[in-house]
Amino acid sequence: MSEVLRPLILDLVAFVAERPRPYAEVLDAWRTSCPRLTVWEDAVDAGLVRCCPGTDGGMIVEATTQGRAALARR
Repeated sequence: MSEVLRPLILDLVAFVAERPRPYAEVLDAWRTSCPRLTVWEDAVDAGLVRCCPGTDGGMIVEATTQGRAALARR
């Protein structure tokens, strides 16, 4: 994980650690067209957040155990 992006990645993890959020809401808040700001992609690649099926048939995003541990170390 890039040390430059680490604070932003942990902010994303904290955002979904508060409560699981709909995939569309997370991407709307965290997606960027800047190739240097890969916060969403880096968080997923690092295993800090994951997408799961929601109860309404959509996808939700939640913090993983690894993501919560990263927040605790912050």
